[in-house]
Amino acid sequence: MHRGVYFSATLVLSLLTLGCGHARHHRTQWASVERAVAVMTPTAGNTASGVVTFTQVEGGVRIVADINGLNPNQRHAFHVHEFGDARDAKGKSAGGHYNPEGHDHGRPEAAVRHAGDLGNLVADGTGRAHYDRVDDRITIAGMLNPIVGRGVIIHAGEDQFTQPTGAAGARIAIGVIGIAK
Repeated sequence: MHRGVYFSATLVLSLLTLGCGHARHHRTQWASVERAVAVMTPTAGNTASGVVTFTQVEGGVRIVADINGLNPNQRHAFHVHEFGDARDAKGKSAGGHYNPEGHDHGRPEAAVRHAGDLGNLVADGTGRAHYDRVDDRITIAGMLNPIVGRGVIIHAGEDQFTQPTGAAGARIAIGVIGIAK
């Protein structure tokens, strides 16, 4: 009887130790991810497309977006969304704004906001926008609000920073954030 209990306890302890080592390996593997990318494609009936890159830097994540096909001389809301699911033609499968902390919607520089609140892209006269800023509320794949596997959405209208999500209108482009080379 004692030999069976001893064997069972040893087996359970061994499996727990092995599992902890495996989890530590994955944390270390993910922590080394420093770059991610989202290739933006237009939703049904729209033309916006481009690339958004995410690079882990001192102080946060540098986000650089180069987008074309926007409405000229207009602002377009730009957010990280909950899911990296682009199956719906209108981008609805990406879910809502990425908000793991349950905060109110806000400006990207606000102390309290959704982790996915990136503000607005500003299109020039040809419908092109360039965006470049460092965000200290997200990580590529770290412990604080990781974004790999989530969606990026560009909206038809300006983010007015109102509640609950900024009243920015339809989703005109979608991308899935993946690990970059």
